[in-house]
Amino acid sequence: MTQDVRVAVFRPDDERLADAVELLDSLGAEPIADPMLEVRPTGNAPEDGEYVILTSKTGVELAADTGWDPGSATVCAIGDSTADALRDHGYEVDVVPEEFSSAGLVEALEAEVEGKPVEVARSDHGSAVLTDGLADAGAVVNETVLYELVRPADSGDSATAAADGEIEAALFTSSLTVEHFLAAAEERGVREEAIGGLNEAIVGTIGEPTRETAEAEGIEVDVVPEIADFEKLACEVVEEAAPTYHE
Repeated sequence: MTQDVRVAVFRPDDERLADAVELLDSLGAEPIADPMLEVRPTGNAPEDGEYVILTSKTGVELAADTGWDPGSATVCAIGDSTADALRDHGYEVDVVPEEFSSAGLVEALEAEVEGKPVEVARSDHGSAVLTDGLADAGAVVNETVLYELVRPADSGDSATAAADGEIEAALFTSSLTVEHFLAAAEERGVREEAIGGLNEAIVGTIGEPTRETAEAEGIEVDVVPEIADFEKLACEVVEEAAPTYHE
């Protein structure tokens, strides 16, 4: 039923992209792999704090590579995948918010962080919702950049494909993937055409912030899973796209 549904996926060119391609293959879809994020480690380790927050599996892996020891800090993960990565590296996880987002973390911690040092260790494109929210709750916030996220120089084939009407679905996993997709489209001179192509396809975003970024740029979003999980995103988008494609 779903065979030949062409799905653009923008994850970094590591095991995340390989896993995404494997998942889409298993769903009978045809992946169009176009990494929109490249990870450049800074070599920094999380600094000390009574609370230490990690917001991605990548951040956990890079922190672990530095030999980071949280000591007696309360270790917080933004969601289950980050928490799983922490446990896989031998760290205990004390806090995972009900809502896997920056706003969810603020809600989980705001009643207990007043006057306390909170370390936020993440990429250079982390949301201000987290740091500002914790500061507003009275925390003494420090942010350490563990890695930079840049757009690969050869990215953009998916933008051309979208402009040519050659995709049925797209999976955006962060606001930055949306921004980099549009930058690649602009670079190729097909920005408006690519947006038009997306609006004829099924577009999924992994959460509300990504949806808001996409819609602010004129991209219509069809699917946002209740849980910010890539597998759920992919499954729901392919399920939505397949009947449309085969009508």
